[in-house]
Amino acid sequence: MIIKSLVSSLVLLIVSFIIIHVYGENFHIRKVSNGNHHETIRRLQSLKASLTRHDSIASTPSSFSPSPSPSSHPNEGMNNPRVFHVTSYGADPTGNSDSTEAILAAIADATNVLSEGHLMEGINNLGGAQVNLEGGNYLIRRSLMLPVSGVGNLMIHGGTLKASDDFPIDGYIIDLSSTSSNEKDSYNFEYITLKDLLLDSNFRGGGISIINSLRTNIDNCYITHFTTNGILVQSGHETYIRNSFLGQHITAGGDKAERNFSGTAINLQGNDNAVTDVVIFSAQIGIMVTGQANIFSGVHCYNKATGFGGTGIYLKLPGLTQTRIVNSYMDYTSIVAEDPVQLHISSSFFLGDANIVLKSMKGVLNGVTIVDNMFSGSNQGVEIIHLDKSNSPFHQIDQVIVDRNIARGMSLKATVAKMSMQGNGTLWNVDFNNVLLFPNLIKNVQYSLSSTGRSFPRHAIRNVSDNRVVIQTNKVVTAKVFITVDQSMVN
Repeated sequence: MIIKSLVSSLVLLIVSFIIIHVYGENFHIRKVSNGNHHETIRRLQSLKASLTRHDSIASTPSSFSPSPSPSSHPNEGMNNPRVFHVTSYGADPTGNSDSTEAILAAIADATNVLSEGHLMEGINNLGGAQVNLEGGNYLIRRSLMLPVSGVGNLMIHGGTLKASDDFPIDGYIIDLSSTSSNEKDSYNFEYITLKDLLLDSNFRGGGISIINSLRTNIDNCYITHFTTNGILVQSGHETYIRNSFLGQHITAGGDKAERNFSGTAINLQGNDNAVTDVVIFSAQIGIMVTGQANIFSGVHCYNKATGFGGTGIYLKLPGLTQTRIVNSYMDYTSIVAEDPVQLHISSSFFLGDANIVLKSMKGVLNGVTIVDNMFSGSNQGVEIIHLDKSNSPFHQIDQVIVDRNIARGMSLKATVAKMSMQGNGTLWNVDFNNVLLFPNLIKNVQYSLSSTGRSFPRHAIRNVSDNRVVIQTNKVVTAKVFITVDQSMVN
């Protein structure tokens, strides 16, 4: 068969060359004689097309047969048997009728595909099975849950899910919690991806609940009209929330009902999670954190102004915070941290008197770095870093660095400060209270004294207390003093 095909191709090539050569000569002659070459080109193209078709047919293997058309049933899909289209199960993409059972049936079939081995121990790999919502708008009356635990590598994507008017007020549109018995301390699911979804909780419950799951992805989702949590992460490990938008009410800021915003957009009750490039546009609390070792990057919170009782990010884990917040935008909303131990905030922008509140519960501040941020306010004297000592004064302070921040229209606070003073006399009293964060905690002082005249006075630091530094010379002298103080030195 291969030799036959090669011979046919060679014959076609020789014939085509001869025809083209002959017609080329005729074409040249006819063009010279009368210039009418369009008919010649058409005939040449027709002949070549017929030869090509004949060759294709002649060289087609006898075993060739057209590909069968894809089956409409998801379990028999010839294109991809691991993609389950919800409309094939009877889901209504117009949102006029309930689609709960149809979508759950698609999810059930997706979790029953042939396993491709295991991920974590006890987690069956579904091989990338997909529940495709096909860009539809679906009404659901109860939570969408996976029928069995111990599965992974599954995606639900591509549509809108809206809670019905009788949806449970404590439910979640997508609920990744265990629906079957599972071994203690084992994960329910691994590598579940929720992508390209709009979830409308219809002011009844929340959007997504992820309980004791591993390596979960929430990507490009829009979650709105929740009353409890937009996203709840409880226990588990490594939930990544990316490129998403969350808001109880659909607004772009300046909403007259802002004082009434309630609920929490993202509630992290587990460790080692990441929130990246996320906008939170309405909620009482943007992100509530009660688990360690989480990171936030590119987060924009304008959920409810702090002046109206809102909080952008609330770190409610006194004594062991282990949280990093970088490259974020706190828009009229503050960050509050209770007794922070190991907290890093940098390269972020705070607008509209938004600031960082360090709240004392038992008076602990340890391993806190707040550096390289921008603050912009309304000239009301709001401090960029505020110490909330309403419960207890801070008395365990170590390795706290607040430095290199810039402020406009707000009161700058830092643990490192520099000042200079010029005059004539024997005492130079320099007051750092307007800048230093802590009231009486200068741990290191460096200074230099530059005097005029021929004499060189003796000088020394006489006192360092209450954020004041006193330098004395042994005689009256005209001089300029440069002083650097530091409250962040390690104990």
